[in-house]
Amino acid sequence: MNWQGDETLIVVDLQNDFCPGGTLAVPEGNRIIPIANALAGLFPHVILTQDWHPAQHLSFASAHPGKNPYDTIEVSYGPQILWPDHCVQGTRGADFHPQLQVPRAELVLRKGFHPVIDSYSAFYENDGATSTGLAGYLRERNIKNLYFVGLATDFCVLYSTLDARQLGFNAWVIEDGVRGIDVGGSLAAAWRRMGEAGVARIHSQMIANIY
Repeated sequence: MNWQGDETLIVVDLQNDFCPGGTLAVPEGNRIIPIANALAGLFPHVILTQDWHPAQHLSFASAHPGKNPYDTIEVSYGPQILWPDHCVQGTRGADFHPQLQVPRAELVLRKGFHPVIDSYSAFYENDGATSTGLAGYLRERNIKNLYFVGLATDFCVLYSTLDARQLGFNAWVIEDGVRGIDVGGSLAAAWRRMGEAGVARIHSQMIANIY
């Protein structure tokens, strides 16, 4: 493995609501925090993403009378899974987990703040057209090699890596640094889709061994 010097660790949504005790907890989501902390000290560049929803967001089941979490509805951009209220702007649930210690992060990218568009990917809102600006930021800095840890494997990590590949970036998922929700087999499907898109899998120990 050749280190190019532009390698960037993208830490996806390591927030209280996605960890045990949160409103949309990913099983064992907190177990990856020590890995993220350790890796952040090794990478030349680090970026954090943060889910940042307004109250009554379109993706919340509570915004749709008669609907329950994990129901699916049709919206302007296609199917939308409805979630428990989570990562509401300014709440503790939206804060990064207190054990996440990444002082060298160069960018905190907030996503999901448009009231009527959900956002899984770090690059685009779920309509596939509204850009977060991350691709331009990376290109301006001549960064091409992206490594992903975070939550959840089968949603925000999946869509971030797929968009990264579509946009011409190299993408790796650090497989011991992610955890999934697994809604109806979504975790296995996510790994399959990432592999088909050319997203590579790597273990954190392989990165540690470079140093």
